[in-house]
Amino acid sequence: MHKAPPHLTDLVRGAVEAIGYELVGVEYLSRPSAGHLLRIYIDSERGVGLGDCEKVSHQVSAVLDVEDPIPGDYSLEVSSPGLDRPLFEKAHFERFVGQMARVKLNAALNGRSNYKGTIVEVDGDDVVVLVEGESVRLPFAQISSARLVPQF
Repeated sequence: MHKAPPHLTDLVRGAVEAIGYELVGVEYLSRPSAGHLLRIYIDSERGVGLGDCEKVSHQVSAVLDVEDPIPGDYSLEVSSPGLDRPLFEKAHFERFVGQMARVKLNAALNGRSNYKGTIVEVDGDDVVVLVEGESVRLPFAQISSARLVPQF
């Protein structure tokens, strides 16, 4: 997951929230051979269907056409967060305390950069995760991606 730059996320947030949806997060990938990819995750209290994704796609496309924040060609994807919901903000970790998550760090911490465990809390600038019976403090600023792990 590659978080979009703050100015791009803010632009998308305005477009998404203006039509009544929650912006879960925005990913931005620069692909040398295929142009850029802007992936937007949305949610709402009633869930998200294909029609919702199309509505948000049209709204965001219109805003991006006017503001033109992405140089060159890009693809736009709009999706629900799904069962393996991505976690972009500290508030997302707080919302899903008690749930299992898979977290990847930008750099190794204690010899590893991939963690899977139960979210315990957000404490200041750290996300505390219970991994194999041990509490591990993961600096939020070092988290490159995080997703819930569906439990069946």
